[in-house]
Amino acid sequence: MAATADGHAPRARPTLERPRKAGFGDFSTNAALLLAPVLGEPPRDVAARLGDALSDRLGDALERVEVAGPGFLNLFLSDAWHRGALGGVVAAGARFGAGGAAVPERISVEFVSANPTGPLHVGHARNAAYGDALCRILSFHGHAIEREFYVNDFGSQVLRLGESLQARARGEEVPEDGYRGEYVAELAAEIEGAAQRPVEEVARAGAAAVLTRIAATLEAFGVGFDLWFSERTLHEGGDALVRRAYDELERQGRTYRSEGALWLRTSQLGDDKDRVLERSSGEHTYFASDVAYHQHKRERGFDRLLDVWGADHHGYVARMKAAFAALGGDPERLELLIMQFVNLTGGASMSKRAGDFVTLDDLVGEVGVDAARWFLLARSHDTTVEFDLDLAREQEPQNPVYYVQYAHARIASLLRAAQDAEREVALARPDRGAPLEAAERELIKKVLAFPGEVEEAAARRAPHRIAAYALELAQQFSAFYRDCPVLKAESADLRAQRLAVSAATQGIIARALDLLGVRAPASM
Repeated sequence: MAATADGHAPRARPTLERPRKAGFGDFSTNAALLLAPVLGEPPRDVAARLGDALSDRLGDALERVEVAGPGFLNLFLSDAWHRGALGGVVAAGARFGAGGAAVPERISVEFVSANPTGPLHVGHARNAAYGDALCRILSFHGHAIEREFYVNDFGSQVLRLGESLQARARGEEVPEDGYRGEYVAELAAEIEGAAQRPVEEVARAGAAAVLTRIAATLEAFGVGFDLWFSERTLHEGGDALVRRAYDELERQGRTYRSEGALWLRTSQLGDDKDRVLERSSGEHTYFASDVAYHQHKRERGFDRLLDVWGADHHGYVARMKAAFAALGGDPERLELLIMQFVNLTGGASMSKRAGDFVTLDDLVGEVGVDAARWFLLARSHDTTVEFDLDLAREQEPQNPVYYVQYAHARIASLLRAAQDAEREVALARPDRGAPLEAAERELIKKVLAFPGEVEEAAARRAPHRIAAYALELAQQFSAFYRDCPVLKAESADLRAQRLAVSAATQGIIARALDLLGVRAPASM
């Protein structure tokens, strides 16, 4: 916080930020504008004095300062500063940008959460890519993450699967509200005695088989889970979790009976009306499962809960936060992240083996894991993704994931072309004292921005920021590679320095891609 010599401080906190235009310096501050009223002096005069003080303090790290506009102070950092910062990146290695969380938390992240009644579709694919990338980013940032898949295996939908499988096993048409598609016939043929066994047994066997397929699909997509939580376990046994949640809510005076049904007083906690937990028939609602499940999470001692839900769950946010508060939790520590839809364009030949939708397996088979993940992650989770299948297939610079991967492979080729001893020397002492070209300086600045991008992506739950950053970094490297010869540099010092810049860039591209769950190939 800036202050005068006598200790008086401005009312607002000054900013120090990177200007969007290069001509405004490496950093710009409004400190003089805020200090001027306190000092009773013109802002530009204050900015000039502040610039002199910073020049004295920063020494060789500061090339020059400029007063701009009504009193902004622009700082231009020297080549020596940039080379020293590059050395810090090289020294940090794979840990550069990691572990920046001010308060590390133990976080549960629940994502995908599908019914075990059919294959995962493209909507699930977006949840899977987003949830996995978010877990990677949060973990890299310093949090302890537990990944959860909530298996919706309780209720009528599983019984409908059993009825559909049994009908197929008998050579009959499935019920009107049943499940269709080739996978149903395939499953029916796999389940021994599906035509004669009780439909409940067939339903459970079918759900288990579907869940095995779902796990295999996700594993191929690069997504794993620490816990597969069965909704059915919330309701079974004498000490069922649903009953325990009811007891907890009753102790807190949050429930009441009306017309034979059990209600939760969510309207007292921000919801637009009270919600039913148990119908007059004694049947539990889906909401009851959600309440019990989140109570179970609370009992497991997480600092924060993140749920990644589909677009059709937007109306559930207020009631779930109210229920969480009713259980005694802090609703601010329950984050409900609502995904938006995926629209596929191009690729008209894609099959729909599931009956009426494109599966995740279909998508991966069409464009590959890397392109599928990138295109699903390149937009904010709360906006619709327009997935261009034709572009995703392209092995051309117009395809952003190909462009970024090619930049990584190009640097790998460049480093292979340098002699081993030369690479080692370059990385051991990246600051060779050689002057920096404009493109070289800009590339170093983009590399140095990585920790801030990770911090923003973690705080905003925004993996798309990492995708955008990786693309910008690859573009900046292309400009550097065009303007700054590396292997044919004018001197050994300049060659070594540019090899170090290239190696640092390659490492950051690789880490950014890894946070997205995308490969960083050494050759293409």
